[in-house]
Amino acid sequence: MGLSENMRSWTWGSSTGALRAGVGVMLLGLSLAQSVPPQSSCSAAVAPQSLTQPQYQNIAQDTSAGFIAPLVHSFLHTVQPNPFPGDLILKIKNEISKVPSESTKEVLMYEIGFLVCVAIGISYIVLMPIVGLFLACCRCCGNCGGNMYQKQSSSIHCRRRTLYWSAFITTVIILAGNVCMFKSNEDLNVSVDQSPEQFNKMIDNIHTFLTAVPQQINYVVNESYSIVQKVISNLDAIGPQLGTKIQQQLRGTLYPVLSSVTLLDQEAVNISVQLNTFNSSLSQLQSSLNHLKMNITDVKNRINNTLSNPNCTGCSNEKSVLEKLTIDTSINIPGLNELQSAVNELININLKSKVKEVEAYFNNTPEMVTNATKDVVESSKQQLADIKTQISQVSSKIPLSTLTNVSSILNQAQTQISVVTPEVKKAEFIRWSVSIALCCVVLLVVACNVLGLVLGPLGLAPKADPTKRSCTADCGGTLFMMGAGFSFLFSWLFMIVVLLLFLLGGNVYTLICQPLSNGQLLKFIDTPGLIPNLDIGQTLGLKTKLSISEIYTSCEANQPVWTALHLSEVINLDDLLNVSKYTGQIQQQFDKTNITLPTITLLNPDVKSQLSSFTAMATKFDTPAIMDTMNSISSINLNTTADILGNLSDTTTNTDIKNELYNEARDLRQLQANIEMIIIPQLKTLNSSINGLRSIIGKINGTVGEVLNNVGIAQDFLNTNATQIIKTESKTFLDCQLGYFTAYANWAKSMIKQRVGLCQPVAGAVDFMKTIVCSQVVESLNAFWLSLGWCMIFFIPSIIFSIKLAKYYRRMKYTDVYDNHIVMTHIPRAQMKVQ
Repeated sequence: MGLSENMRSWTWGSSTGALRAGVGVMLLGLSLAQSVPPQSSCSAAVAPQSLTQPQYQNIAQDTSAGFIAPLVHSFLHTVQPNPFPGDLILKIKNEISKVPSESTKEVLMYEIGFLVCVAIGISYIVLMPIVGLFLACCRCCGNCGGNMYQKQSSSIHCRRRTLYWSAFITTVIILAGNVCMFKSNEDLNVSVDQSPEQFNKMIDNIHTFLTAVPQQINYVVNESYSIVQKVISNLDAIGPQLGTKIQQQLRGTLYPVLSSVTLLDQEAVNISVQLNTFNSSLSQLQSSLNHLKMNITDVKNRINNTLSNPNCTGCSNEKSVLEKLTIDTSINIPGLNELQSAVNELININLKSKVKEVEAYFNNTPEMVTNATKDVVESSKQQLADIKTQISQVSSKIPLSTLTNVSSILNQAQTQISVVTPEVKKAEFIRWSVSIALCCVVLLVVACNVLGLVLGPLGLAPKADPTKRSCTADCGGTLFMMGAGFSFLFSWLFMIVVLLLFLLGGNVYTLICQPLSNGQLLKFIDTPGLIPNLDIGQTLGLKTKLSISEIYTSCEANQPVWTALHLSEVINLDDLLNVSKYTGQIQQQFDKTNITLPTITLLNPDVKSQLSSFTAMATKFDTPAIMDTMNSISSINLNTTADILGNLSDTTTNTDIKNELYNEARDLRQLQANIEMIIIPQLKTLNSSINGLRSIIGKINGTVGEVLNNVGIAQDFLNTNATQIIKTESKTFLDCQLGYFTAYANWAKSMIKQRVGLCQPVAGAVDFMKTIVCSQVVESLNAFWLSLGWCMIFFIPSIIFSIKLAKYYRRMKYTDVYDNHIVMTHIPRAQMKVQ
């Protein structure tokens, strides 16, 4: 039990030492890990965020205003088949201050289609009231159907039905035109009412665009300030950043050294503790053995005296037992003193201070880098300030002041719109009211015709006497005459309206809307000399000519202003964003900077020699000799001698001799019991200590070898690679910082050339003219005059059919009876001859 308990005690002691050593190594690793904070990878390739595009208001698209636009366009293309008269307009412009000459003829020839229509319209205007007047006079004289007499014939019903359906179809056609009048008038009213709001939206969109362009340019430029500030911050923190990178490179080499040295120091402490325990056990055992030897010697002397007594018969033959009582209780351990000295020397080396010295060397790397790069950082900041100044020139190179002038013009336009809008709405209300009146007059004619078509047949009795026709039929006929009268009365006036609106709307469509839609108008505006001082390319300083049509095409595709205005001809963006001359100077300054780590000797030669000596001394510790001595001591058996003495006492007759032998045998047994109870447990304890020492010595020898090997590798690494590591990491750090400018330059070029000033709102201004002015206002106006003219044309057959049909329903003053006289031919009856 004693040996088992002592073995557990040693195992726990050695395990505790190993645990302490492991914890020490872990703490060292954590210390190194915390001294090298995690460093994110270089993010130079990460470009800034993309530009945020402004939000524009939606402008109303083409609605149903052009519901009969194809018919209008077809008619106008027939009237005006000639192409856009650009040359003629230029000629007129050049001769505007001169006496009209050949240009007038060319204008008349160009407008020949309109002139023909005007001639037809004027003929209508002149002839319609004249014909109406003559017809009225003629009827008053009893002619032209004015005589209230209707001749009855066999075809009267057929003629009435033919006239009825002709009048019906004509009325339906006029009604369709009248519906189109109402619809186009309402569309025109809606378009005009919405125009100021839509116009303001269009101007607001352009305002937003003009405001966004400088903001986007400033955003791109300001990002360079952020980049410069970021690089300056990194340079200010060059110690922690670059020093940390260097630490990361050294850590893999220094960590094994520090961990093995820490482990060796802990094992040195453990072996020292174990040696103290061993020496204590050895001293205790030696004391017990000395006391045992003294007692055995005393008993031996007494036995010798007893056996030498003459009264002891036969005792002389047993003196050989005295030789068994001669034992060597001295314990000599070879190499123990040398081992103790080596351990003391190892502890006196103070390996912990060596570890702290290397840790301080490792942790002071950032501070060393900061001190070594102080001058180059300051000079680099000056170069960065120059970079900032150069990039800021991008804003001044782009002509943003022009945008301010345009904005002021747009503000004036919006102000004028707000002033004119109430007047426009009043005028539009008057126009709408007049148009409604026109529509209602046409509707009145249609209503008269419809009522005539309904009441006439409803009150007509086919075989009734014309003078006795019903009031219903007579009312229907009267309504036909009223419709014809209204037609004569208003048609020539309405034709004047048609003629004026036709000239206005038709020419606006053919001279503005159509060429605006197919791009001819913009190309014509680009004609040199048409608009004085209109040279966008020259204004911007371009080498090539820049036309409005090109700008519109680019903006219609939502191209940036860089592309639309050909700014590459006046702004060398690559040169403005080329910061290589500054970054090159920074590179040269960094190359000239000598960043070196101070020389450090991880373990000096004396320490290495002491470690090697320790290994040599530890091997001299002769544990087999100790074990032999312990085995010889543990093999002592005094009970054998005691048994011999006991047997001898039994055969001896002398009482005194018997008692002496008995007592001496008893003392030997008592000493044997002491050996088993005291000496043997102490031997076991000493044996356990020896085993522990032997195990620790084996480990520490391996650790010493590992320390010497790791120190050699690390020392060679520091001597040969430290300088190269610093150069490599310095270059990586600098490349990272300069890479920010490369990434920024590429991003800035991309933004300015592809994202800054997407000019769709500029094209939207032209599209506004197409949509609001042409597709809605002009189309509605043209639809109105076409519908009204349509009705006026069909008033003519309506008048004819209404007047003729009215006589079939009105009550006549004179009667006329139609008798169907059939000539009867007499056929003689056949007679029978009687014989």
